[in-house]
Amino acid sequence: MKYYVGAYASSPCNNGWNAQLESELYSALKQDNRIAGLEHPFTGLLHSEDDEWFLNNIAPHWNYVFTCVPGIMAALKNNPAFGIASDDEEGRLQAVAFLQKARDAIAKLNAHCGKPAVTAIQIQTAPNQTQARASTDALKKSLTEIQSWDWQGARIIIEHCDTLIDGQTPAKGFLTLSQEINALKEINAQHNSNMGLTINWGRSVIEARSAEGAIEHIQQAHDAGLLCGLMFSGASGEGTAYGAWRDSHMPHAKETPEIPGAEGSLMSTAEIHKCQQIANYKNLPVVGIKLGIRPADASLEERLGYIDAALTILDSAQ
Repeated sequence: MKYYVGAYASSPCNNGWNAQLESELYSALKQDNRIAGLEHPFTGLLHSEDDEWFLNNIAPHWNYVFTCVPGIMAALKNNPAFGIASDDEEGRLQAVAFLQKARDAIAKLNAHCGKPAVTAIQIQTAPNQTQARASTDALKKSLTEIQSWDWQGARIIIEHCDTLIDGQTPAKGFLTLSQEINALKEINAQHNSNMGLTINWGRSVIEARSAEGAIEHIQQAHDAGLLCGLMFSGASGEGTAYGAWRDSHMPHAKETPEIPGAEGSLMSTAEIHKCQQIANYKNLPVVGIKLGIRPADASLEERLGYIDAALTILDSAQ
């Protein structure tokens, strides 16, 4: 089994872009035969700093899963009504145009690789509903358009982010999983498309304020016949360096002295394995990890140690 790694979250470039440091990270990842490729952040360009650097540093055998959440969060700072589920038509159209840029970036990467290298693109159902109105109708309108484009084999996947829950401040505040499921099922049926869902462990746990949230969402997406991705980022309710109920890509829990892990993380080995089993993960096209590392000045070796430990946990599932 091979996994996607959201290397951008683990990057040592905390004080600005450093091509040498990033090259060292990529060089190390290329040596790990458990890695299928990268979960790659899309912010409007193929690479946020340097397309040519990216193309010159990737491995020929890698595949990719684009994630749009970094670009979406940046866009929301400028326009809180931005998003494919926005009831504000201007904000919705801006989000659709953003995805057109993503499609173009996928075409550029595929052309460089000489193959359809992008397995999927993960999109998110912004806006934050504490800032702007969102609806299933707006989402369906957007999905109808984007599923009609030529994605060169990349599967469109909604990555569920936490929604609004009474009495708690959301990290993202996007649509509910049920709304996303209903929209996907309707548009897939109408257009014979195969759009699906990714469950990000930490984002579901942030929504539920419990590790059970990930299990429930995996089961819900699986039962709907839409589950095609499972990404492991952790979360905690404790006031650690990662913050309480923050979408900071907290690593797996610290369980033994000699193996890297994050104190207070709810994402234990047992919880990871439970989710893998429920998801029937070996049949999913997208399974991977995305880890933010603290402290910010952690060395490259320390960062790679966390990635290695997380991949070892995934591989040890029975």
